Amino acid sequence: MRSAQQILADSAVIAVVGASRDPRKAAHSVPSQMQRYGWRIIPVNPTADELFGERVYRSLADIPHPVDLVDVFRPAQDAVGVVREAVEIGAPAVWLQLGIVSAEARRIATEAGVDYVEDRCLIVERAAAGLTRLG
Repeated sequence: MRSAQQILADSAVIAVVGASRDPRKAAHSVPSQMQRYGWRIIPVNPTADELFGERVYRSLADIPHPVDLVDVFRPAQDAVGVVREAVEIGAPAVWLQLGIVSAEARRIATEAGVDYVEDRCLIVERAAAGLTRLG
């Protein structure tokens, strides 16, 4: 299993499940900041059409290309289904944001050989490691 920082270093394309239009929410500010540091953000939200200058997809299965990491901004009870979807699309890693913990989601990811992080924030880990994907 890769560390949280290694997952970020290895990832270029991040699908963000639960990405928000509301700039006051972490589900907007976190992916927006990751995008500013060079990651491609693919928003997944059933009620938006475009976020962060990218087309929004209704589900992970609708994304027409591979993703390196699935970042989850959904309640823990929803994380189980999201992790199942991530396994189905062949995502190599899943990340549950700060405050989101699910033993069942962890079990599904581990059994499928998917790297798994929970209760951690992408931007905190990015900053701690000094990671960027810019030139």
